[in-house]
Amino acid sequence: MISSIPSTTAPVPAAAGSGGQSAAISSDFDTFLTMLTAQIQNQDPLNPMDSTDYAVQLATFSGVEQQVQTNELLRGLSGGGLSGMENYAGWVGMSARTDAPVHFDGTPVALHFDPPPGLKSAELVVSSASGQELHRRSVLNQTPPYSWDGVSPGGNPLLTGTYRLHVEATTADGAAQSLPVTSFSTVQEVRNGRNGPEIVLQHGGAVSVGSVAALRQK
Repeated sequence: MISSIPSTTAPVPAAAGSGGQSAAISSDFDTFLTMLTAQIQNQDPLNPMDSTDYAVQLATFSGVEQQVQTNELLRGLSGGGLSGMENYAGWVGMSARTDAPVHFDGTPVALHFDPPPGLKSAELVVSSASGQELHRRSVLNQTPPYSWDGVSPGGNPLLTGTYRLHVEATTADGAAQSLPVTSFSTVQEVRNGRNGPEIVLQHGGAVSVGSVAALRQK
């Protein structure tokens, strides 16, 4: 008589590390089916295993598989999806200096830019939110922070809204340079962007955390 394999739950090989758990589960399931088939083929025909035992073994393996998949999902949320944002949660409510478009509401805005020495000319270029140039103003020899009052060279104040700013400069040898302009704005939110964590500023602009030039208490 061929001896039967004990009807206890078939052992499931331990899953691999987090990087290969899905592959390990697939391999383990194939192994489990092979063992279950061998168990059926070699059981005592005079004392066959109860069908309930098969159901218990299948349910046990299915439970282990679901638990591993759940663990992988939770690990992805805590390790890849949220940890980046957690590092910047303390920024909310602080003022960040970025090159995001500037919101003008009639109050002068402190602008920062870094002009190299020996410039022949330097002009602050003011454009609409869509990028249409509105006017220019010379800022040659101005020391940052530069107080921008939102008034055109002709004396016309801008309407409340969002504007794009940069400095176009010319060096002594005639080479043209475009200098970024930064300003402070309150951080309203930290979120996961397409390229990683980013901050949402008070008036709706969003920039990556890597573009923040300075941070201070409001």
